[in-house]
Amino acid sequence: MPAPHSHAARKSSPPPAALIDGIFRALADPTRRDVVARLSAKPASVSELAAPYRMAMPSFLEHLKVLEASGLVSSEKKGRVRTYQLAAERLKVAEDWLSHQRRLWERRLDQLDAYLLKLKKDGVT
Repeated sequence: MPAPHSHAARKSSPPPAALIDGIFRALADPTRRDVVARLSAKPASVSELAAPYRMAMPSFLEHLKVLEASGLVSSEKKGRVRTYQLAAERLKVAEDWLSHQRRLWERRLDQLDAYLLKLKKDGVT
């Protein structure tokens, strides 16, 4: 049985705000969200990823740089080809944060609902 103060006995701590901020900042742009969606199907080279967009390559590379800095994607260079792949564990960080927020608001709304029902029952309008 773990000691009360051991790591196994503690709940995991929330991720740092900077990590969450970086993930949501990266996902705030529609081009970057589209790249993440495309990478969820399979890894792709820079030229494959850039092909559908009407923008200069340096501008597109800036999008990839933001995604990589946030940890949502990683890349590997083989010869002259750089291939990007999705880092799904970072999406899980965002999903967990959103789930936590949803639980908080559901609990608050349930409390408000109970309070309003009590007021109605007590004849207060």
